[in-house]
Amino acid sequence: MARLAEPTAATETTFAVVADPHVGKRTEGTSKLFDRTETHFRNALADASERGVDAVCSVGDLTKDGEPYNYDAVDRALDALDVPFHAVPGNHDVPKSRDEHDTMAVSEFAARYAPGGSYPFSASVGDVDIVGFNTAGAADRLFESHDGQLDPEKPDAVREALAGADDPVVLAHHNLPAMYDQLRAHRDAVEPEMGIPPITRRGDAYAETLAEGGTSLLLTGHLHMPATAKQAGVREVMVPTTCSFPQAYLTVTVDADRTTVRFHPVADRDGTRHAFEERSKNSATSRGLTAMAADRLARFPLVDERR
Repeated sequence: MARLAEPTAATETTFAVVADPHVGKRTEGTSKLFDRTETHFRNALADASERGVDAVCSVGDLTKDGEPYNYDAVDRALDALDVPFHAVPGNHDVPKSRDEHDTMAVSEFAARYAPGGSYPFSASVGDVDIVGFNTAGAADRLFESHDGQLDPEKPDAVREALAGADDPVVLAHHNLPAMYDQLRAHRDAVEPEMGIPPITRRGDAYAETLAEGGTSLLLTGHLHMPATAKQAGVREVMVPTTCSFPQAYLTVTVDADRTTVRFHPVADRDGTRHAFEERSKNSATSRGLTAMAADRLARFPLVDERR
């Protein structure tokens, strides 16, 4: 999917990244194919394990909407993993005003899935330093919105986490403004009724903070497609969703010379075709995002910085 000049590592390290599995045990239908979400998530974990990765990471939206029974399903799937699992929350994992159930607090999410039990976190995976941020909010932040933002109450902690890492690879759910620019360009040229999904607030400041901290690679989710962008010198790679088209996860291999990002499907050909059809007919926004995903699949590698 992408060949990058940075980061590099003295010892070759490979980790998997899963985005937006939206595990939903008691829901069917919709373009997210909720009846297949757990299977797709398990397929990603099993395939990553077979490839001998050093860790599995998630950039958020583990569950449909933070339901306790869906977290239980996620945890049962993770029981089969024999490598570390590190996750940041997505906007569907944290408490929101419209929830009709008890969604776990971010502190509990961190206790389950973040090394050290809080955000931001820093962890070594092989010879790579991973830093994780909560851009999704909490019960007292972004409670009425699915927008994202770096926690304005923790600016020093964010900077310290980056400063303490060597060529940090950052995990965060929400995207840089440059990624949303691609959506707007597609809307203006192809799909005028396409809506723009929830954005990242103070996005330029987000990019600048990452750049000042020496971020070598930002891994995100949220928009459900494989894509890449660059802003303020920070390379963002967006991880495709496992739940709907194009149903895949990524591996990131870092060695002494380069970083290679590879795309791994979690559904068979018929399943992928079905997901494409369901997502294309769901809405103008879904149709636009699906077309963008298909376009990017046809153009791999999306970036080759080694030429």
